[in-house]
Amino acid sequence: MSPRSARKATSEPGPPESMERPLALLQWYDRHRRRLPWRAAPGAASDPYRVWLSEIMLQQTTVKAVGPYFEKFVARWPEVTALGRASLDDVLRMWAGLGYYSRARNLYACAVAVTRDHGGVFPDTQEGLRALPGIGPYTAAAIAAIAFDRRTMPVDGNIERVVSRLFAVEEELPQAKPLIQQLAATLLADTRAGDSAQALMDLGASICTPKKPACSLCPLNEDCTARAQGTQETFPRKAAKKSGTLRRGAAFVVTRGDELLVRTRPEKGLLGGMTEVPGSDWLAGQDDATARKQAPELKGLSRWQRKLGVVTHVFTHFPLELVVYTAKAEVRTRAPAGTRWVRIATLADEALPNVMRKVIAHALD
Repeated sequence: MSPRSARKATSEPGPPESMERPLALLQWYDRHRRRLPWRAAPGAASDPYRVWLSEIMLQQTTVKAVGPYFEKFVARWPEVTALGRASLDDVLRMWAGLGYYSRARNLYACAVAVTRDHGGVFPDTQEGLRALPGIGPYTAAAIAAIAFDRRTMPVDGNIERVVSRLFAVEEELPQAKPLIQQLAATLLADTRAGDSAQALMDLGASICTPKKPACSLCPLNEDCTARAQGTQETFPRKAAKKSGTLRRGAAFVVTRGDELLVRTRPEKGLLGGMTEVPGSDWLAGQDDATARKQAPELKGLSRWQRKLGVVTHVFTHFPLELVVYTAKAEVRTRAPAGTRWVRIATLADEALPNVMRKVIAHALD
């Protein structure tokens, strides 16, 4: 085994390599780059607002899911100052269905900060970007590289996979992140830092996929340690995930003719500021009888009917099961304190998280 191969197999970064890999990546990218709504045309300057908006939306979400939301946002708020002058309620409504709603609140807070404190202009350094709400190390690096061509390498899931295979990084994630970051930086070209990063992202998304990677089409295939070993699909190494303890609860769906009873969740915490139907606490080991006691009280309400089956949903830290109860209210029934009636036909305009959309669909089926 050559010294270079030995170094790669043990996942130890060595002295600077030649520019063959970075140049090969850029040549491949120039031929095969993905067309994405937030990506500038070849040779054109990137719009920091569009780069930032896309990076926030893409956190823990797929490109396919983000596309329509991105288009809606830029159509309504074409500049960061327009978004900074919007209301949080409007932003949450537009975000509804995209998940991980703390991102929407941070997105709004960041737009307000850029508008108020920076004259509508994003800082052009990682340090300046990191000082903004909702922008962590990865997002700051991505915006700095793609929007401002700062020579830094952001490492997302696609890049982690490419790098861990290229160098056969045996250490498990997340402990391997610092090493992968160091190795990824060796793939930066002297110029076009943003394109270097996007080239790796595209390579991971289209060629170096989690399963059945198309190694024969990869511009780095002759230099990939995992491919040489035939172990591509075993990288990156990952520690076993903890699924969290199952929580249970009840959801209470009350209709008044063509209207539905809803409320707004507290601003802080899980699904903060989102719209929901009244419900019980979500607790591990909670029994149906205890959850049922937390039903809303309305005068003249029909008897509660339990729907067959349960609604299931998986959050980042725990799975959830909800029993759904339905009841009908009389025409002039007032909404209890903290709740309101909304027309079922306008539910698309409400900031409903996916779990609530499942509940309502189950109840009204």
